[in-house]
Amino acid sequence: MIEWTNAVLFRLLHGRAFKRSIKSVIYEFTLPGFAFRLIETSDLPGLKKLTDKQAPGRLDYFKPHKFDLKTLKRTHANPAFIMMGVFEDKEIVGYFFLRCFWNRKCFVGRLIDESYEGKGIGRVMNSIMYNIAWRSGFRCLSTISIKNELVMRSHSNNKTMRILKELDNDYMLVEFLNLQEEEQASK
Repeated sequence: MIEWTNAVLFRLLHGRAFKRSIKSVIYEFTLPGFAFRLIETSDLPGLKKLTDKQAPGRLDYFKPHKFDLKTLKRTHANPAFIMMGVFEDKEIVGYFFLRCFWNRKCFVGRLIDESYEGKGIGRVMNSIMYNIAWRSGFRCLSTISIKNELVMRSHSNNKTMRILKELDNDYMLVEFLNLQEEEQASK
């Protein structure tokens, strides 16, 4: 019931603004050889294949939802859950999302196939996620486990990340700030 209520409120209050932001942002940030776009229903089996082939332990800290086809279809149908993919030709090699709430907060997350790490895909994913949130007037948040060495290393040079709070079980709540907007506001 809570999920449904959030989806309805998000669509009514912010759906149009998010659609405009997605359309303007998703094609603004690119990387040669890869396509970044919204995931379509026909992409869901490829997303399942991506998650199924990950080595043991790679999904330990990445659990935004289950990855069976039934859950992927239900998540895809939720207007408050923006699912995006990174494609090389027709194969999905990365998955990223914005989990939005009617109160102008969204949580972001991403997964890149291990064989595609270190190619700059994560930077483009971050730029897309953050800018969609910021341009829609949303706070951009995430929870990160300090035990997740890969994510901690990838965010070590992320100047937009601020730790808001330490959480239970070695997690922290972080916010990704629009530093350009803050700079302009302080002038």
